[in-house]
Amino acid sequence: MRYLHLDPSFTPYGKSIEFEAFVFNGGEPHIKILEQNIEDSVTITHRINSFNDLGLLMIATDALRRMGIKVINVCIPYFPAARQDRVMVSGESLSVKVYADIINAQQYDQVTVFDPHSEVTPALINNVKVIENYEFVKQCLKHIKEEVILVSPDGGALKKIYKVSEFLGGIEVIECSKKRDVKTGQLSGFRVYEEDLKGKHCVIVDDICDGGGTFLGLAKALQEKNAGTLSLIISHGIFSKGIEELSQCFETIFTTNSFRDIEEEGVVQIPVLR
Repeated sequence: MRYLHLDPSFTPYGKSIEFEAFVFNGGEPHIKILEQNIEDSVTITHRINSFNDLGLLMIATDALRRMGIKVINVCIPYFPAARQDRVMVSGESLSVKVYADIINAQQYDQVTVFDPHSEVTPALINNVKVIENYEFVKQCLKHIKEEVILVSPDGGALKKIYKVSEFLGGIEVIECSKKRDVKTGQLSGFRVYEEDLKGKHCVIVDDICDGGGTFLGLAKALQEKNAGTLSLIISHGIFSKGIEELSQCFETIFTTNSFRDIEEEGVVQIPVLR
């Protein structure tokens, strides 16, 4: 098996097949595979942060097939548009299906994703292999030297977090909830379904942190219920508004390199693939 790492900063499986890639002035990505006589099996890895990143994956796949590669796997740990897994108001697209259809059209032998947002994503992808977040959470908790409570930020995360708890031997789980205006995206009404957290170290576990509004609102609600130290475990760290405000609430923020590399004080980044 050979590997083609389209993001030079994301090389989880070892040395990459040599290639050149650039974007034409018209905005189109281009690739040239520099090596010849490649084995019949190749795994492509990429971190998809834009539609052009998806485009680079598509043309890389085409280039390999034109070179006679028979077996092509792909590893895209952060699956794009996974949060757009339902149509909330008229006029929206079911974006995750758009991406899944494009991926499926390539007829990959295996598609590896890490901690998908919901069960919708793996249901839409052909030949999918899901890497759960269990081992990642376990690695994060090794950095915390005291007993913790796992916090589910909302009902959607509850089923997943109970599976994490079971994997870890039955760590206590606290459920929270919030309200979101589906037209504006505005968050409100954060609730913690526990009256007294007794100063315990509370660890919020979730799949994605974008702007961080959910976790800032939850931090305040947890503190109002007598939470002790707060930590945050996020599988896919987008952090579109930075981490400065989050760092004021959370002692440590744990994430992986599934979306991008982060080197900031207060953030522990654990490789998504070892």
